[in-house]
Amino acid sequence: MSVWTLLGAALAGGVGAGLRYLVDVLVDGGKARRFPLGILVVNVTGSFALGILTGLGVGFVGSEAAWILGVGLLGGYTTFSTVSLESVLNLRRGYARRGWMNAGANLVLGVVAAAVGLALAARF
Repeated sequence: MSVWTLLGAALAGGVGAGLRYLVDVLVDGGKARRFPLGILVVNVTGSFALGILTGLGVGFVGSEAAWILGVGLLGGYTTFSTVSLESVLNLRRGYARRGWMNAGANLVLGVVAAAVGLALAARF
């Protein structure tokens, strides 16, 4: 990997993190919700996008671009750490059902979205 690819991934990661914040605020209206729907939307759409990128393959975008987009942009956009924290916080606050629903929904819907993305990309 070149230094330029690494720098591109770092820059793309910052853009992805900004997009994550923007989507979260747009979905949740900038207010804390009982269920963190904004982060769920981020993780499902990110999983879908990574499925498409992976399904299209390196030949479609090039290996360095795929790395920058997959690891950088989508790595910065999606966030397992936030899902984990929000799930644990709900559990600690006595909302066990909500905490487990958040963890399960992100896992199951993320996997489904990635599979759909791969399937769609296979059509190209």
